[in-house]
Amino acid sequence: MADTYLDRLWEMHVVDRLEDGVDLIHVDRHLVHDLHCALAFSTLEAAGRRVLHPELTFAVADHLVSTRPGRTGTTVPRAEALLDDMERFTRRWGVRLFGVDDGDHGIIHIVGAEQGLVLPGLTVLACDSHACTAGALGALAWGIGTSETEHILATQTIRAEKPRLMRVELDGALPPGIGAKDLILHLIGRIGAGGGRGFAIEFDGSALRALSVEDRMTLCNMTMECGAEIALIRPDDAVFAYLHGRPYAPSGPPWEAALTHWRALAQGCSTDADRLVRIDASALAPQMTWGTNPAQVIGLDESVPDPDASPDSRQRQQMRRALDYMGLRAGERLVGLPIEHVFIGSCTNARIDDLRRAARLVEGRRIAAGVRAVVVPGSRAIRAKAEAEGLAEIFLSAGFEWHEAGCSMCAAINGDLVEPGQRCVSTSNRNFEGRQGLRARTHLASPELAAAAAVEGRIVNPWGP
Repeated sequence: MADTYLDRLWEMHVVDRLEDGVDLIHVDRHLVHDLHCALAFSTLEAAGRRVLHPELTFAVADHLVSTRPGRTGTTVPRAEALLDDMERFTRRWGVRLFGVDDGDHGIIHIVGAEQGLVLPGLTVLACDSHACTAGALGALAWGIGTSETEHILATQTIRAEKPRLMRVELDGALPPGIGAKDLILHLIGRIGAGGGRGFAIEFDGSALRALSVEDRMTLCNMTMECGAEIALIRPDDAVFAYLHGRPYAPSGPPWEAALTHWRALAQGCSTDADRLVRIDASALAPQMTWGTNPAQVIGLDESVPDPDASPDSRQRQQMRRALDYMGLRAGERLVGLPIEHVFIGSCTNARIDDLRRAARLVEGRRIAAGVRAVVVPGSRAIRAKAEAEGLAEIFLSAGFEWHEAGCSMCAAINGDLVEPGQRCVSTSNRNFEGRQGLRARTHLASPELAAAAAVEGRIVNPWGP
């Protein structure tokens, strides 16, 4: 019988074996945000059902809230009604809500880690496709829809089929300026936007272990962008140190017992996999997307690819459409391309380490004329820490906007938009057509590349020609 880390976590949570390879899985933590919460609770109540374990569900207001200073910006129609319904339903059922006035408020995937809701070995289901972020802490996590959210509220279980396993080994010393965002963009570009479909991806290797826990979250966050709903990293001492003292993490003797359990869970696992991908991190240049999905990515030492070089007719068509949408030509270099917007934020890159790295590129400089640059911390705790460390003052002095926590420009549904035809370097996770606004042109990149573009007014490689 297989004994991978995925196998161990899956088998621990099987309640029942159902038909055709489908299992009934117990859900240890259930996270919901403002886009799904009201509908899931209302349909639950309409069916005459109750929340079985309200203490295991946690709600966060993040997508619909304005992030403008003082929460003064506009958002989408009916947002206030949905937020009011969220507060009403969670209060009625005794579900913990991290609302905008809560001292622990933030983006759902960041709050889960900060609060210690996500722990090694737990199943963590969230009504958001980037729930895979939690895999960085050794949890088994994936995203769900509204009907599945309702099912979990009523039963604390979910029907699921165990995926195949892809093992990604990241080895070699990271060159200057290369980090988790570059690693995951390179992987997506290598295997394709659908290359992970049907797989859980387990990351390992010397370059992986050299990453901070926060950077591992960036890595796991974007596995969804190659089609893999689950990302996994076996927990180690860095993870245990990160979790120690978190509000919902064990403390005292239960902490020691948990450590013993987590270490045993992660040790001696089989490295067998259905697919193995090896990446030499030492050979990577800074990565940036050129097209309209995260797999359309190149190193900044490369040129925009030529669709005619692809042997696949469908891919050629997609590439030509992407070039037209992005206003680019085959053979063109991204370096030197003028930009109008920079967004540093999202559940991918809005943690304190991300802000520190961006601030180092900005300190003592000003953003270029004609550029709007926005920094949106991932939580109130991160915002407060950044202000205490002087990072907020660095950004403000440079001409950046300093916002409240929330999803902001990542999904462009809360008043923060890229204007039609304008170009944005963004630290978020998706660059689809219209994702950041009508006809907005988005280049996904690391916080360092985004910060450097803001002060130069164009795409640059701070570590190369």
